[in-house]
Formats: sequence, C-alpha cells, structure tokens
Amino acid sequence: MKNFFLFSFCLLIFSACGAAPLLERVSVEPELIAPYAGSPNRAATIHYSLARPADVSIYVIDAQGKSLYFRQAQLRTAGDYDATFSGAINERVLPNGNYQLVIEAKDAVSGEIAQAKKNLQITNADSTPPELLNFTVFPDAFTPNQDGIGDRVTIRYFLSKPAKVDVYLTDGTQRFEVAEKQTTTCIKEQLSCSGAHEYDYDGGIDLLASPPPEGTYTVVADAVDAVGNRARAEKKLTIKASGIPRATISNSGVDWAPLAIPRSRIDLAPIIVPLGGTLTFTVTVINVGPVPIRTKGPEPGTIFSTSENYNTIKEFAEPGVWRVGLDFEGNSAGRQYPFRWQLGSTKELTRVVIDGKDYFYLMPEQRVTVSGSVRIIDKPPRINTYFWVGLVQEDVRIVEDHVEPRLVTIEY
Repeated sequence: MKNFFLFSFCLLIFSACGAAPLLERVSVEPELIAPYAGSPNRAATIHYSLARPADVSIYVIDAQGKSLYFRQAQLRTAGDYDATFSGAINERVLPNGNYQLVIEAKDAVSGEIAQAKKNLQITNADSTPPELLNFTVFPDAFTPNQDGIGDRVTIRYFLSKPAKVDVYLTDGTQRFEVAEKQTTTCIKEQLSCSGAHEYDYDGGIDLLASPPPEGTYTVVADAVDAVGNRARAEKKLTIKASGIPRATISNSGVDWAPLAIPRSRIDLAPIIVPLGGTLTFTVTVINVGPVPIRTKGPEPGTIFSTSENYNTIKEFAEPGVWRVGLDFEGNSAGRQYPFRWQLGSTKELTRVVIDGKDYFYLMPEQRVTVSGSVRIIDKPPRINTYFWVGLVQEDVRIVEDHVEPRLVTIEY
C-alpha cells in the first residue's frame, strides 16, 4: 500500500520523482493561414513551453519532404513562448499547400531531444516581394561639412507595393539611419505606400550632429511587406572631408574706433561719431573646428555706407559661407547683419578650385584679423544707438550674436 501511494504522488509531482517533459503545451493557432495584406488570419501563433533551457528549432516540412527552417538552434531558457509565423521563410512567403510544422527542443545540458508536430495549411499566399525600382544615390561622393558645396545626397526609388522600408549607411560595423523627406513620406498601417520615395541625406549636419567619418559606405534600402516578403537594394557612397565647422571670435572681444579712452577702460568709453563719420571695429576669428570654413568677400577693411548692404555691393549671401557682420539697433533693412566681411584677406586664405570655380577657406586652427567700417550718412532713429558684431554662417545660423554691443552717439 505504501508503494502505491508513493507511485501516485510521483505521478502528480514530476519534479519530486523525475524530470518534467522538456517540451510541452505545444499549439499552432490557427492551423489555416492566408498570408496577404489585410487578411484577418495572415499569421499563426506557435506556442510552446520549456521545462529546462534548450536550443529550439522551428521548421516546416513541405510536400516533397524538405525541411525549411523558421528558427534554428536558438537558445531559450525555461518558460512559456509564443512565436508569430506568417509563412515567410528565407524572406519569401511559402506557396499555398499543406505543411507539417515541427517544434524541436534540445536540452542545453543533457542533449535530450523533444519534438512536437502540428499541421499547417497555407492558402491565398502573397509570395510576391516588394521591389525597389530604379534605386539611385546621387552623387556617389559628398562632403558633409556645411560649406554649401556637395553637402547633400539624394536617394530615390520606386516602391512596387506597400512595405516597411529602412534606409541606412553601413561600413560593415557601424550603421547610420537615413530619414525620408517629409514631402514624400506616405505611411498607411505602418507601411510606406507604393510609389516614388526620396531621401535628402546630409549626414546629420543640419542638426549639428557629427556626420559619419570619411570612408566608403554601402547605402542599403531594406523593404519588407505585411507578410514578410523582403527585398534589398544597395549602392556605394564615399564620404570625404566630413565634420561640423566651428569658429569663434577670440575672447568675444571687439576693438571699436573711434574711442575716447584706452581699451582697458572700454566699458566707460563713449563712442561719438558725427553724421558722415565712420565707425570701425576689429575682431580676431579662429577656426576651432575639424574642417575648413568657406568664406567670401568683401575683404576686411571694406567701408560700407549706411545706405548699402552686402547685396548692394554684389557680395550676395551664399549657403554655408561664414562672414563677420555688423548690425545696429533699429535696423530696418529687413535682414540681420546687413554689413558683412570676409574672414581674413584673400591672400591669407586657402584657395580651392571646384568645378572650375575658386572658393576660399579658413583652415582648421587658423587665426585671422577682420576689420570693418561703416560710414554713417543716414540719420538714425535716435541719436544714441547700439551697434554690435556677429559671426554668421549664411542660411544656416547666427553662430555668435550681439558680440560686445556698444552705444554709439551720432552727432548731427
């Protein structure tokens, strides 16, 4: 009688008298799936439980007896698991038909193998992968450094059917995501719409993020549709002279002229300029960044009148160009810093020829002196007017604003 009760107890509690089954509570629901976009049963949930850590494989056996792996020898700890299977294996949805689905567990310690088999039927399968037609990357080399020349790359493709598309750069170890232009983005049910798509890639410099290092990268577009069909397109892209430009006005200091007392007491010094007279400033600018900085005229020392600006003297603004500017209180010209000067004289700068045109750069760690003058020929809104200096990167940002504002008395 004692042995009978012990045997019954063991049947109820496996852990007290022997090991529990390695693999149990296996189910596949539903056993009929129709993997196409919008289908109410486009995927099956595979449920199983493990009593101990095991390497788990999940595969289907087709009508020809071939084993097609969905998961292969993936280590799992003890516990309950669910896997979603849409019929896609090796990036393609399986064709219509009857399959046997196998869940196999191999004990990570003892090597014991447990296996369960379930039937699975696939119908109305969409096995057509999305296509990334006419995938282009132009140009195939660029310099993300905010100098306004070759700073951007356009990536385009035509998507043949709705799919989730990831576009990124990789060098095999690092990955850099690329965002689609808002004007072309179309998302429905978390999938990009079919049609033309465009990406405007700047390496992150518009947000002042460090761009990828110099090198040759692969631009990858990876598309997967609603049921797991996948497609991929690739192009090469070379990045050169990359980096965020940075410069500063040394000590944020401005020498103003004329001054009534020495620089050492500048805070107390009145600046008095008669109408028709000239206000002059001098600053030192240093390139403290990793890349050359593009600049343009007019040359330091150029004298503006208050009725002029950089446009009227035909030194028009250009995206990415750096210049020192002068602005004043009550400026009604409609633009900040209407008076602007080149960072250093042309002979101090490095000339670079791009597509037959000359461009001038202040090199990393280079220091230059910039002087500018404005002849005050127009009566200001008030006799006492503040003037200040700024460091401008045109069409990008005011790098340093309101540097050392000075109250100037215009006598007339």
